[in-house]
Amino acid sequence: MKRSQADSNTTPASRPGIQRSLMSRLVLGCVLMAGLATSVGCFVPIYSSRPERRVQQLLYTSEDLRSLVDEWERFWFLDSPSHMTPIRTHGGVL
Repeated sequence: MKRSQADSNTTPASRPGIQRSLMSRLVLGCVLMAGLATSVGCFVPIYSSRPERRVQQLLYTSEDLRSLVDEWERFWFLDSPSHMTPIRTHGGVL
C-alpha cells in the first residue's frame, strides 16, 4: 500500500487543529492555576498577629469600606436631590 502525499503530511504535530487545541488547553490550564493559587490560603497575612494592632487595622478597613459607598453615590450623583420628585427642594441656604 502506498501512502498518498496528503496522508504523509497529517502527522499529529502538523495539524493546526490539534496545535490550537493543545495551546488552548495550556492557556486554560495556566488561567485555572493562577485562579486557584490566588484563592487558596494566604501566603502573607493581611492583618497583624497582635490583637491590639489587628483591631485597629480592622477598624480602619471597615471605615474605608463605609466611605466607599459614599464615594460611589457621589460619583454617580445619587447623593443629590432628584428633580423628578413632586416635592421641590430649595437649593439655597434656608
